[in-house]
Amino acid sequence: MEKPDFLLPLEAKVDALIQTCKQLAEENKALRESQANLISERAALLEKNAIARTRIETMIARLKSMEAST
Repeated sequence: MEKPDFLLPLEAKVDALIQTCKQLAEENKALRESQANLISERAALLEKNAIARTRIETMIARLKSMEAST
């Protein structure tokens, strides 16, 4: 049985909407993965920054104590 002509444009719009939803879901998944990677990278960089800060503060303290002892 053939579909009535008035349903064809509606069916095309529904198909396009389904495709758009699938595409958006894929993009959303990719963005979530990217966000998770960036959050992980940020945490690693913050940790490296804290380690570097501690080392520099230790060096400054040593230099000050060497300067004070001379």
